[in-house]
Amino acid sequence: MGASWRLFGVSGISVHLHWTWLLVAWFMIDSRRAHYDRPIFAAAEYLTLFLIVLLHEFGHALAARSVGGQADRIVLWPLGGIAFVRTPPRPGAQLWSIVAGPLVNVALVPLTLPFAVQLWNQPGDLAELVRAVSFINLALLFFNLLPIFPLDGGQILQSLLWFVVGRGRSLVIAGWIGVLGAIGGLATAIHFDVADIWLGLIAVFAALQAWAAVQNGRAMTMFEQLPRRFECTCPRCGAHPPAAPLWRCDACGLPADPLQTPAGCPRCGMPWVELRCPDCGMSSPLLLWRVVESVPVDSRYA
Repeated sequence: MGASWRLFGVSGISVHLHWTWLLVAWFMIDSRRAHYDRPIFAAAEYLTLFLIVLLHEFGHALAARSVGGQADRIVLWPLGGIAFVRTPPRPGAQLWSIVAGPLVNVALVPLTLPFAVQLWNQPGDLAELVRAVSFINLALLFFNLLPIFPLDGGQILQSLLWFVVGRGRSLVIAGWIGVLGAIGGLATAIHFDVADIWLGLIAVFAALQAWAAVQNGRAMTMFEQLPRRFECTCPRCGAHPPAAPLWRCDACGLPADPLQTPAGCPRCGMPWVELRCPDCGMSSPLLLWRVVESVPVDSRYA
């Protein structure tokens, strides 16, 4: 996502526009011109679409921050928007950060639908724009709630499964459902209209992301089965780190466990300064991990 331009920032969250958005904007605005007498309304419709998408992504970002997570960038691109967020490794925190996006669309329904109903049979560009905006918001809401990973509905399903079967297994299950759902969407696009390239592109993108989720979930399940050092906790999220050589020395590259040898790398002696938590992905000074060397750990890593 590096080929994007920064548009503006709000509360430390920068909004970027991917260059491909301009190409798709020209195509979509041109395809909607026939619905309006003045082309400016076709452009207004497309810009309003991405205003709704932007508000949706801000819902994700602000909700992630409210539970102690990080959110600093939103990128708009042809298939919608992406909020780069990192939530604490808790199912409730992730669930709230995902649900907050569709809740923005729910809040927009009473602000758009009554006007669309009032102008339903009225002629004119303004009436057409109001009806289109109301329909776009409803379509985005229902489409995003489909239980297909990585759509919001698929991520909501994964968060709910996390409460029951754990983080890794829930990601595998949601990923497989997403793969099957994306294949079904692609088959629908081919069956009803081969020229419906947007549904096809979304289905391919969803399938790739869902398959990546399956692979990540499998790796995460193996990670969750590692023995833990209960004498140490991450200063950021409170998780107990695995008792395994999951870190590498910056100097010699040796896989090691800094919590087993807090004085430094066992090969080159390079001091450990910060430790990145494998659960939440945040780095903290090693001294803050509360290392207590007298507490025994699994003999395989002693």
